[in-house]
Amino acid sequence: MTANEMLDRARALHDWTIALRRDFHMHPELGFREVRTAKRVVETLHALGIEAETGVGQTGVVARIGEGSPVIGIRGDMDALPIEEANDVPYRSQNPGVMHACGHDAHTAMLLTVARLFAEMPAESRPRGEIRLIFQPSEEDFGKDGKSGAVRMIEDGALEGVDRVIALHVASDRPSGRIGILDGYNCASVDTFIAAILGEGCHGAYPHTGIDPIYLAAQVINAIHGVRARRINPARPALISVGAIHAGSAENVIPAAVEMKGTIRSYDDDIRQQLWVELERAFGVARALGGDYRMEIVKGYPAGYNDPAVAGVIRDATRDMLGGDGLYAEEASMGAEDFSYMAQKAPGAMFMLGAQKDSTNRPHHSPIFDIDEAVFPVGAALLAETALRLMRG
Repeated sequence: MTANEMLDRARALHDWTIALRRDFHMHPELGFREVRTAKRVVETLHALGIEAETGVGQTGVVARIGEGSPVIGIRGDMDALPIEEANDVPYRSQNPGVMHACGHDAHTAMLLTVARLFAEMPAESRPRGEIRLIFQPSEEDFGKDGKSGAVRMIEDGALEGVDRVIALHVASDRPSGRIGILDGYNCASVDTFIAAILGEGCHGAYPHTGIDPIYLAAQVINAIHGVRARRINPARPALISVGAIHAGSAENVIPAAVEMKGTIRSYDDDIRQQLWVELERAFGVARALGGDYRMEIVKGYPAGYNDPAVAGVIRDATRDMLGGDGLYAEEASMGAEDFSYMAQKAPGAMFMLGAQKDSTNRPHHSPIFDIDEAVFPVGAALLAETALRLMRG
């Protein structure tokens, strides 16, 4: 079977894939609550004659096609976001305050399409080995124990024996139907800082009688913004962003504290460690000016790394399937993805599937996020074709 024949088979299933995606979109579920979604996944797999293991990583599903080695894992995430959908479409979310605003509904539908492509493939057309379908919960969030869905699934053995692992992510701002794939780092590690700058509250008319934490916070924020500019090698990707500041409740009262939250991003572990140290120094400005602070850094996902050999297989399969114009020049992102844990467990790669719907800006994690459903055969076929090539070695 050629790459073009694989794409033709996926196109023949296009309406089926769209129906699945719209069903998931209308019934979104937050991380570790994907009960209905997992049930629909299992029902669909059983209808294809594929057995499935449930409750993996709490609400995840794992299915296996074929046996022996190599074992190629294909991951699709299932969770939605706490966002009220603003799109006026027939498949609009029916769950108030919850929306598939990042495309995980499409990822799940395309992975089920991969399952059908393999289920309907003559056994003699498949190389020896196992395709492991990994339907993952909670990519967007940590559970109460601080573990995301990828970590939970790894702990439950979902990647045990996996030789290579691949995934895709739709991109609402990239040319529809084209593929972006990078060698090496493709997304950043992510850590969160939660801090309070401590002063002494007083009357706003008599600031000299207290220690103004808002003034201290202004100096700390300047110091934070100076970290990337003056403390980090400019050739190394890194950032610290302050995302939330809360203080006070009255115009004539200087509060006792300012609460702050922010995000820390980088690719390399040494830069990641340096950012933590420099952030402590920046908050130390508050002490130098007579106040104090407390800060906690919550460690998040590692940086995502595409194994160059696996990425090369994806790139070659794309050219064979779509021609040279099927690839666009992807840029590394400071976004984060917990697929990075899986790519640490086994050599792997994630490609971006361009899915720009129209001329409206529909960013990920926004109430008007939506994608071009015409790209689904490309995504499913490329996952399946890449898995076959990895099995052949």
